[in-house]
Amino acid sequence: MGIHSKNHGGFQGGTSLQTNAEEEVVLKRCWLARYWNLCVRHGIHVEIAEAKSKYWSTFAPNNPVDVVLAAGEKAKVETNLDLEDIEYQRDLNELSGEGNIENMLFVEQGLRELTSLKVEEALAIALAQHRRPNLLKAGFSDDLKLPVEGQCDAFQLSQEEAQDVIFKQAWLTYIWRRAKRHEIEPEIADERLQYWIDHNSKTPTSQDAVDVERGLAEIRKLGIETQLWDESRKELEQETNNSKALSRSDF
Repeated sequence: MGIHSKNHGGFQGGTSLQTNAEEEVVLKRCWLARYWNLCVRHGIHVEIAEAKSKYWSTFAPNNPVDVVLAAGEKAKVETNLDLEDIEYQRDLNELSGEGNIENMLFVEQGLRELTSLKVEEALAIALAQHRRPNLLKAGFSDDLKLPVEGQCDAFQLSQEEAQDVIFKQAWLTYIWRRAKRHEIEPEIADERLQYWIDHNSKTPTSQDAVDVERGLAEIRKLGIETQLWDESRKELEQETNNSKALSRSDF
């Protein structure tokens, strides 16, 4: 895996952020590359999907899924940003300088676009076709949707659905580890982190899929990722102030 050390949309320079923010930039690029790649594969938003996929893949690792899964694995055990996986650490080191404010804002714009186009919702139905194709042919698209918790027995997902659940479980584990480290939502962060550590499954069911969607909805409702970004900005401001103080002391 190799990360392309380029700036989004021609941005050059900018104010560099801490390592945590640099890591967040590349993982969100992975998210964007993955879901636009799936759009190409499943014929969703065909008028723009290929261009978006190529664009975000340019700025993501060669295998974005593996990078997010690695981040999730590390988040299970880390007490600080001490990453022992040499290849994963090398990828992040190659990102040095990418975590500037302009790049982060551009990634956030990409994520908002993904949400406004309802890409994940469309993919949920597309992925379910491989599980129950006859229902779709008969026009029963509502029956492809995942069950509401407790309304029916869990069933085995298609291979692509299962991969998506595992990907999102890793993402949630990573986000809650960072939230705990920064004391964001401290009354629930430790519990949520432990929940996602305990609920990572190699053979997820439809109930696991329901759980990850509820988990993603929760972090969005609580604004966890926005709060993490605010923390990165605070760290940056402190770093900048310290640098200015050191510069003044040189005279």
